[in-house]
Amino acid sequence: MVTLLTIKENSERMEGRLANAWRLTVNDKKFIKNALQSEIRIDGRKPYEYRKIAIKFGREDGSSEVQLGQTRVMGIVTAQLVQPYRDRPKEGILSIFTEFSPMADPSFETGRPGELAVELGRIIDRGLRESRAVDTESLCILAGKFVWAIRIDLHILDNGGNLVDAANIAALAALLTFRRPECSLGGEDGQEVIVHPPEIREPLSLMVHHLPIAITFGFFSDESILVLDPTHNEEAVMGGRMTTTVNANGDICAIQKAGGEGVPQRVIMQCLQLATSKAEAITKQIKEAVEVYNTERALRKIKRHPTSKGKQGQSID
Repeated sequence: MVTLLTIKENSERMEGRLANAWRLTVNDKKFIKNALQSEIRIDGRKPYEYRKIAIKFGREDGSSEVQLGQTRVMGIVTAQLVQPYRDRPKEGILSIFTEFSPMADPSFETGRPGELAVELGRIIDRGLRESRAVDTESLCILAGKFVWAIRIDLHILDNGGNLVDAANIAALAALLTFRRPECSLGGEDGQEVIVHPPEIREPLSLMVHHLPIAITFGFFSDESILVLDPTHNEEAVMGGRMTTTVNANGDICAIQKAGGEGVPQRVIMQCLQLATSKAEAITKQIKEAVEVYNTERALRKIKRHPTSKGKQGQSID
């Protein structure tokens, strides 16, 4: 039977630590730590080995589901025409929202987002925004008046550990398959925005310059033991975590360290080297999955035999 965490337990929980310790006994935790000292992990992987990644897509553009081991995350991308920020009148908006359901993990609470949900969204947002992976200027329709606001919703379906990496892949896969309606300017003054339905004009893909891949490491035994892609049980006993976001070219997009002691420079460099290698493989897998989706999408479009009859577009003043 699962009991609610007490206020005292909540206050003692370190930042970023998954609240899953209730699943493990003292003997379980000792077994995990002792095995790691011998470079053995309870799921049979080596310390720097990643779990198998599976990427699927829905029939609608901008919908993805990623499975990383026992972790499953769904990503959904939507868009809406809004007014831009005053200090950035020619740039679109990119925002990320996360949903943690108790169905995915009994430790998740309904209602207000917890620390983990906030941290996850910030890590993915930082990797995308600071590296300018998405061309936000291409989302501008009418400077100062109308830009596209791109929203990424990440739904945690099953928590098997390392939610950040799985959610990051889901966000990227959804972004690469999303298409926004094409717009044009009309009216007497040329300031009227016309949104064309997909039956009239083919929707446009987003301009994504590169893929910032989040790679997470777990630290054990006073930072002396390092593992890649920690599982749910490993997260319950690890002393700290670091997520490095890099692309296939080795460019550093972001680094996030949560919990534990400071990490020596040599360990950070080691993590960056490992992350770059993994980022290349994950980037390739994402692109291959997207290519398959685009091929299937084109075939579905041919079968539908679209017609040019109907409404030409919706005007927005």
